[in-house]
Amino acid sequence: MNYSKVNNIVGWLCFLIATITYVLTLEPSASFWDCGEFIASAFKMQVVHQPGAPLFLMIQRFFSIFAGGDKTQIAYWMNIGSAISSAATILFLFWTITALAKKTLIKVGEELTTGKLISIMGAGAVGALAYTFSDSFWFSAVESEVYAQSSLFTAIVFWGILKWEAHADEPRGDRWLLFIAYIMGLSIGIHLLNLLTIPAMAFVYYFKKTDKPTTSGIFKTLLVGVLILAIIQYGIIQYLVSFGAYFDLFFVNTLGLGFGTGVLFFAVLLIGAFVWAIRYSIAHQKKLLNLALISTVLIIFGYTSFSMIVIRAKADPNLNNSAPKDAFSFLSYLNREQYGDRPLLFGPNYNSERSGVTEGKTIWRKGENKYESAGKKSDYEYSDNTLLPRMYSDDPKHAAFYKEWMHMDDSKKPNVVDNVGFLFSYQIGYMYMRYFMWNFVGRQNDEQGQGSGFEGEWISGIKGVDKIRMGDQSHLPPSTVDNKAYNRFFFLPLILGLMGAVWHFKRNQKDAGIVALLFFFTGIAIVLYLNQKPLEPRERDYAYTGSFYAFAIWIGLGVLAIKEWLFKKLTPTTGAIGATVIGLLAAPTIMAEQGWDDHDRSTKMVPHDIALDYLQSCAPNAILFTYGDNDTYPLWYIQEVENVRPDVRIVNLSLFDTDWYINGMRQKQNESAPLPISMVPSQYVQGERDVLPFDDYKLEGDVELKKVVDLLLSNDDGDKVPMQDGTKSNFLPTKNLMITVDPQQVISTGTVPAADASKITTKMDWKFNKGYVTKGTLAMFDILAHNNWKRPIYFASTVPSEQYNGLDKYLYNEGLALRLLPLKADTTSSEERSELTNTPALYNNVMNKFKWGNMKTATYLDPQSSDDTFIFTNIFSNLSSNLIKEGKTTEAKKVLDKYFAVMPQKFFGIRTVVVKFYIAENLYKLGETARANEILTTSADYINKELTYLADISQSKGTITGSQNVQTGLYYLDRMIKTSKAAGQAQVSSQLEKIFAGLESRFSMYYAQGPQQ
Repeated sequence: MNYSKVNNIVGWLCFLIATITYVLTLEPSASFWDCGEFIASAFKMQVVHQPGAPLFLMIQRFFSIFAGGDKTQIAYWMNIGSAISSAATILFLFWTITALAKKTLIKVGEELTTGKLISIMGAGAVGALAYTFSDSFWFSAVESEVYAQSSLFTAIVFWGILKWEAHADEPRGDRWLLFIAYIMGLSIGIHLLNLLTIPAMAFVYYFKKTDKPTTSGIFKTLLVGVLILAIIQYGIIQYLVSFGAYFDLFFVNTLGLGFGTGVLFFAVLLIGAFVWAIRYSIAHQKKLLNLALISTVLIIFGYTSFSMIVIRAKADPNLNNSAPKDAFSFLSYLNREQYGDRPLLFGPNYNSERSGVTEGKTIWRKGENKYESAGKKSDYEYSDNTLLPRMYSDDPKHAAFYKEWMHMDDSKKPNVVDNVGFLFSYQIGYMYMRYFMWNFVGRQNDEQGQGSGFEGEWISGIKGVDKIRMGDQSHLPPSTVDNKAYNRFFFLPLILGLMGAVWHFKRNQKDAGIVALLFFFTGIAIVLYLNQKPLEPRERDYAYTGSFYAFAIWIGLGVLAIKEWLFKKLTPTTGAIGATVIGLLAAPTIMAEQGWDDHDRSTKMVPHDIALDYLQSCAPNAILFTYGDNDTYPLWYIQEVENVRPDVRIVNLSLFDTDWYINGMRQKQNESAPLPISMVPSQYVQGERDVLPFDDYKLEGDVELKKVVDLLLSNDDGDKVPMQDGTKSNFLPTKNLMITVDPQQVISTGTVPAADASKITTKMDWKFNKGYVTKGTLAMFDILAHNNWKRPIYFASTVPSEQYNGLDKYLYNEGLALRLLPLKADTTSSEERSELTNTPALYNNVMNKFKWGNMKTATYLDPQSSDDTFIFTNIFSNLSSNLIKEGKTTEAKKVLDKYFAVMPQKFFGIRTVVVKFYIAENLYKLGETARANEILTTSADYINKELTYLADISQSKGTITGSQNVQTGLYYLDRMIKTSKAAGQAQVSSQLEKIFAGLESRFSMYYAQGPQQ
């Protein structure tokens, strides 16, 4: 048969398998993390967080069209977009593997035999399908994130360089290089991963153009590849915009022309320069110069997708991150200045002493008629620095982690050896190699790995190997065996890939080196560049999928190794078939079988429904303060796309410290009126009132919040204090704040029912809980001072308590949000804040409004979704407790019946034991002893298995493992015994006491300190 025809048929068959897989397992609505923001922004063409992904948004907007008029299906169709992009990646991977295999097996002019054809197709299929079912790539393939399309563009350019290599000697062969340049330019509008293929592609070019490679030639090629990468990364992506911005600064501030004239002049100048240079290269037959110039122009053409960001930012959409409307705000947006810097080659350690402050370049902002200075960039100077600073974060949590991981005490000043040790042991060994092993060896569970040894580790399924790493494997705990991410590949995909790599280096050292370079730059090089801090909020394996893509090439070539090394005595055709079958069984089959259940999101609706529940927790026209990604992005999605509760104003406190975000809050959005913010832009623009100090004036009593806000906004020098740099700043004179409350006004606005008028306080007093006031805190104070109870105010239940700014004793639980109510405080301790509940509102929400994300019936709940079962169970526990206290036992029983109807009874870690215990307590109070007993006995069994496993790990490692889980488990086991005894359940308490006694003997070192919650 014709090779091209077979190559196309089998490639498209792999595409079909991948498409079916991803469509069957994709999430039916928005996912957690960035997906909600991306979907909402793609649907309305809005501006996402830095550095933006405009082409991704435009492509996803196209897929949303297939939803027709059903807005609830928009997220699904955007997820389809990711599925198809991922399947197309598999198609190009297949063609890449077959191209490399054919090039190695078939010499020029040699006849293609049936055996070799089957071998090549088998290699392509095994490698492509192995990557199809790889853990990290599959995860990104079923949600609307940038990584699916980024992988596709990466696959296209690497396939493209192989096409160029095959046609380089033809008259118009270089058109493939121009194709690659344009695709790379486009890919900038999705993600920058694509650029990391450049060094590998430089070697394809070098080896094709050089008959006899030399050592110096190889080093020069590597240098040129890295240089091209740097030119695109910095010269085109950043400095083109930077030049445009500073041209604009000159034209506006010096020549007095309008905003944008300098950018326009620079654009004309740039276009003219390229036209002249290209014409020069043609006239003087400078072929290489012509190729470089046209490639650069095509990259810039592709890069112009970012014009969408500026165009849409000027339209002031609801989601307008950083509002990059002018040259300098756009430059800041591209440079990700919002996220700060990290040292790479030289810098401080976490405990380096600050010796001063250094000023950098001026920060420019757009004024009324010209650009204005917003201050200067500044950075700390340190008395001691080191090469390759890997342990640089001075966050106390990070510092503690560095010391524990590297076994250092407080007096130790890490040197370059220590930093390199951290690089290899943690950043590469743990945060890269662990992910690599997940994909090709096996995975322990999907718990967030922080180096504990029992969460998120890799595991093979071979007991002897796993025992050496993690202790006795004969009685694994429920957190492993009951976790659907407990995947065991028995090293088979890894072995197949290593065989392929060895075979490749033996048969074609040049191509193998190119694949190795691709593997390095999309893996280890990213580790070096990101310089990752510990204790990340989520696993970061998606960043390294390009590296796993390269390894999948070798998995495919492993088929050729098997055929050549193991089946060399068989006929070529039989050997090829046998090697292909073994390859399919060793990699894609076992990976699909083990990984399907923990990648099947087809029945999960948790992000969608929890977003709905957050909004349904709020009264009409509410202001809802959120803080993190997962209590904000899903809400943006459901409000912007599905138009759920457009009257609620979502205020993300993480963004509230920026002028552009406050500007958005002062505008009408959807059906939500502007927030009651009295500040004008000149009072909070970048560089003004960024951070205001606390200077205790020892004022007697509490001060009205309006007066404090007026003082903080005053432009009178007499209302300011001098700063160290000679400037003057507004300040907070007291932390004792108050709001005078008019009960009639509170009742008239519906904040508190008239029947509860006696509960209303006439003075809300509280103590501010920070030593400074940020711009966002000032904006919140402004809202509180001028809202006059016209709009209900809520905090999402997941907002960190320090963000309440001391208002804890006035926050009442109404579901997933805590409502600010001016009620007399019966309890003032923060420990009792969770007991403040608006029971009628919470009961109505739980029984009539909330949806539960298919938690009970979903095939798989990812870690974030399983965490939400804890949140929901806590709601049921608090509500039933309050109903019991109020004597409403019938309603309490209904609430707990609802709990059993909608919540899974599976354990998601020790935290689940905690909330289930309180459910059991309430069941005893309601006379539901059978249900209560079942919860306590199953909880005790779970604790026993988990803690026994931790004891085994501790014994095998010689160090204590999982102390917090142990202490929590023992504490609640002790409480279970006392609770069951008090309920007259002697048989249950006796059973629990036996378990406790067994564990106490193994963990006396903990229990000697007293069991802790």
